[in-house]
Amino acid sequence: MKYGDLSTTPQQLTLDLEIAAEREVDGVGMGVLTDGTPFLTLRGLARLCGVDHSVVIRTSAAWLDSPLKPRERRIRELVREQNADDSAAFLGVQKNGIVQHAVPAAVCMAFLEYYAFEGRGDNEQALKSYRTLARKGFSDFIYAQVGYNPENSVSVAWRQFHDRVSLNFDTVPDGYFSVFREVAGLMVTLINQEADLGEKFIPDISVGSCWGKHWRDNNLDNVYGPRLKYEHSYPDYFPQAESNPQQPFCYPDEALPEFREWLKNVYNVSKLPGYMNGKVRSGHIPAPNAKAALEALKPKQIAPLKH
Repeated sequence: MKYGDLSTTPQQLTLDLEIAAEREVDGVGMGVLTDGTPFLTLRGLARLCGVDHSVVIRTSAAWLDSPLKPRERRIRELVREQNADDSAAFLGVQKNGIVQHAVPAAVCMAFLEYYAFEGRGDNEQALKSYRTLARKGFSDFIYAQVGYNPENSVSVAWRQFHDRVSLNFDTVPDGYFSVFREVAGLMVTLINQEADLGEKFIPDISVGSCWGKHWRDNNLDNVYGPRLKYEHSYPDYFPQAESNPQQPFCYPDEALPEFREWLKNVYNVSKLPGYMNGKVRSGHIPAPNAKAALEALKPKQIAPLKH
């Protein structure tokens, strides 16, 4: 097995889950999978253990060797002593088409215990990390750091929405409106229906793209004046944050009535269903919830007053 070749351990790469929330704190990558499993990245674990990243890579790559070397054998024993499964050093999850390695709680704690108390030499970093996680509880610590509430399946989506609103609250020039702020009601409706909004489910991009085509096709620059670009940033735990600030368009306030009419009677009626069907197929919202969201977003008919 080549150094660092984790792809040759198929037993560890069979988990059909995605990352629900992730964050890097003081150089330590961490997150939560869609089933609520908290994890550290391989680099994050190495940092907490006070060892080089390559050490954790080598140990993980040799996890299923036979016979095991003393280090790997002892760390696996420490996993079993927690009454946990020691058959995999990490869980393989897909992100943007690339396998990410998520190290679950029992394995992380076994690594930390080994380097804090049994590895060669004093390791203050591992000892400090072990005590912190043992005192606070691994799951509680990770949940708190990434803002995940296991009792509320939509809490991650709410946090992501809240963080985007906070970052972009006052970035639009006076006299203009942004699609992101105008579709807040649509996004809230989707979150209430358990939509997994995040880096792969960003409704304002879909709305903005369709509205931009409507604007160009109807030469609305000549009607309301030119649209402008403004700075829109994503929270640092979004992969899109690497190219912050983004440069979407904002539109003159005079066009706001037309936008709202178009959103209600064109986008929500003829564009949104297809978009939502795609998100159902990709598993970002259950089919019944998508149907309920579409019903909630239909134009409301006011019954005539009886005389």
